[in-house]
Amino acid sequence: MSDAEFSRTGRLAFRVEGTMWNAYWALPHTMEGAIPLGGIRMQFVKNNKQKQDFMDLMRRSVVGLFLELGMPVVKWGDLQDAPEHERGGNG
Repeated sequence: MSDAEFSRTGRLAFRVEGTMWNAYWALPHTMEGAIPLGGIRMQFVKNNKQKQDFMDLMRRSVVGLFLELGMPVVKWGDLQDAPEHERGGNG
């Protein structure tokens, strides 16, 4: 699968929702139908290293799933801020 094909397939999205930071597999331009992958309480990701560790765990999980399906992930795209309309906020 090429980088372009993978980027159209979906993306790993992280959202702060209440006291949780949740990871989803979502289509490129929407959170509609996003698949929840995992979450962690915000109190456990207070610094950048802890946040990066959780993001790395979620990436490794997606890579493992895609490998099982015979679709290796060659490269992740750069981090991007979510559009304002997609942000979960703390509400």
